[in-house]
Amino acid sequence: MKEKLILRQQYIDKIRPFIGRDLVKIITGQRRIGKSYMLKQLIEEIKKSSPQTNIIYIDKELEEFSGIRNNEDLHKYVREHLAKEKDNFLFIDEIQEIESFQRCIRSLLNQKECDIYCTGSNATMLSGEIATLLAGRYIEFPIHGLSYPEFLEFNQIANSNENLNLYLTLGGMPYQYHLGLDPAIVFEYLKSLYSTILLKDVVSRENIRNVSLLENLVTHLADNTGSLFSAQNISKYLKSQRINIPTQSVINYLRALTNAYFIHKVSRADIQGLKIFEIGEKFYFEDLGLRNSIRPFNYRSDIGKLMENAVYLHLIRNSYTVYVGKSGDKEIDFMAEKAGEKLYVQVAYQLGDENIIKREFGNLSGIPDNYPKYVVTMDEIQPTNTYRGIRQVGLKDLLMNTI
Repeated sequence: MKEKLILRQQYIDKIRPFIGRDLVKIITGQRRIGKSYMLKQLIEEIKKSSPQTNIIYIDKELEEFSGIRNNEDLHKYVREHLAKEKDNFLFIDEIQEIESFQRCIRSLLNQKECDIYCTGSNATMLSGEIATLLAGRYIEFPIHGLSYPEFLEFNQIANSNENLNLYLTLGGMPYQYHLGLDPAIVFEYLKSLYSTILLKDVVSRENIRNVSLLENLVTHLADNTGSLFSAQNISKYLKSQRINIPTQSVINYLRALTNAYFIHKVSRADIQGLKIFEIGEKFYFEDLGLRNSIRPFNYRSDIGKLMENAVYLHLIRNSYTVYVGKSGDKEIDFMAEKAGEKLYVQVAYQLGDENIIKREFGNLSGIPDNYPKYVVTMDEIQPTNTYRGIRQVGLKDLLMNTI
């Protein structure tokens, strides 16, 4: 039975202008985030406009392609499947599993015999040799988990506070669509996926020896999502818990988790001079459900962390570059930039008293520019609710719209 493809239009729209261009299109993202489906949707898109094209498809997670181990095997396979007098399109899923693949890709690109698309689950594939061999000749398209509107569409449910809470609980891994909305069932899948990501994309690829220390670090990140970190402070904290992990190991493990797109590092930046601070950053999870599966889920105590993580994901899905803002001695949850424009966001569960209102709005009101400023809460509010020109926005409304 043919599997149903649910269109993720925003990604198709981003990639479409580059179809047929002399650039390698590289789709990146965490394992099981939907990269393979994007390749399949692109194939359908190309076949619609040109039914006679020749499609060469390689999926390194399938046994039939296990013989393609290195660049020479890849080159031989592609050459055998090129069609004369037709437009050839090459799609390679999980290309990082092919040793020295970049050499073959460069050769194929130079020969201009096929339009090339590939996916990868590790950021190191875009560094080092590939950056040298394909400099200026590839374009990256990051793919993320389901947005809140996609979550509603995938599961055919209405936009409501209850379903927003469900989204914050289960996250946006696309395969959840096949499992339903029972948290117990979904979390069993997510726990298994977490183990796979850790072992295949972090431990094995980065040659990490102490898996237990890595798991303790991930647990610490889950407990402190959105808190300011330094590798030295994490090392000291874990040592106080009788978990001895050197500072350099913390740095290496954080980099490995980031390379696997499992977490995102957000640096601090001065709002006025955009100076990037080397010490102190925040980490957010690519998927809320995976984060929640790591620890017994306690919604009431974690809601602020989940809201902040959800806002961060919303911003990067909409192509913003995101920093933790610093203005004097005040911290702004997010300073986001895109196409020369900025916006600022504070996240608070509820504005329950005057002190919270002064803190959240006060941090923003002291910023000396006229870019948009938002305070995102779970309060039931009016669409036009503002304070000193700063707009209060409900999380549900924010996630349903592009800001």
